[in-house]
Amino acid sequence: MRQYSADLTPPWKKPKPVPEVAADAGLVVEELSTGFCGAVIRCEKTAQGPTVTLEDRFGKHRVFPMEPRGFLLEGRPVTLVRPSQGAPVRPSRTASGSVAVPGARARVARAGRIYVEGRHDAELVERVWGDDLRIEGVVVEYLEGIDDLPAIVAEFDPGPDARLGVLVDHLVPGSKESRIATQVTSAHALVVGHPYIDIWEAVKPASVGIPAWPHVPRGQDWKTGICRALSWPPNTGAAWQRILDSVHSYKDLEPPLLGRVEELIDFVTLP
Repeated sequence: MRQYSADLTPPWKKPKPVPEVAADAGLVVEELSTGFCGAVIRCEKTAQGPTVTLEDRFGKHRVFPMEPRGFLLEGRPVTLVRPSQGAPVRPSRTASGSVAVPGARARVARAGRIYVEGRHDAELVERVWGDDLRIEGVVVEYLEGIDDLPAIVAEFDPGPDARLGVLVDHLVPGSKESRIATQVTSAHALVVGHPYIDIWEAVKPASVGIPAWPHVPRGQDWKTGICRALSWPPNTGAAWQRILDSVHSYKDLEPPLLGRVEELIDFVTLP
């Protein structure tokens, strides 16, 4: 007599098998029910079953049960399992302090942008936040000053799917920069700034190997005055390269700049 299987579900209606992936340190996944995205930092065995701890790019930790089909890896469902070598070690960090994602591909560029005043600003942002910006698909462009910012913002035409963030030097109350910022700020355009005369000053003096940034009298070219006061050769390009080479991570930058750049990245990457 022919034997029939008790499972009468047609093959095309059965759920497709989901691959098991070892929860190695640094693996970036998205928890399916909450949408929380982060890198694996540890796995633990509990009375309720194995758990995995994820850390997002802001340093926030969340613990999730390692349930079947519970995570997305590059957009596809997976089941996380404990690594065969035991609990993973804490992953390395990018220059900005975010969790490093080894081998991560750059995301296709967003319509949104971050504008900075000049080339030096762009190079410093790239030095510290470059890895983060590529993963998030954020492009940084420089303006050569902000006098024409209202016209530039109008031409960009920011919107919900194309937010614009602008980083401004010396954004203090009553300044020209603050008046321009007020003109262009909207729900989809954010202008923030640091208090320093130039982005050079946002680098900690100790990192550059100087006791403090010198005071340059009003009416003098600031960068030229800095070179003169520090007995550096009167070449501002070479001076900037010397400063940039002293920056290895966020720890070499002043907190007011760190906070403003992180704010802009958050703004342009809001879902």
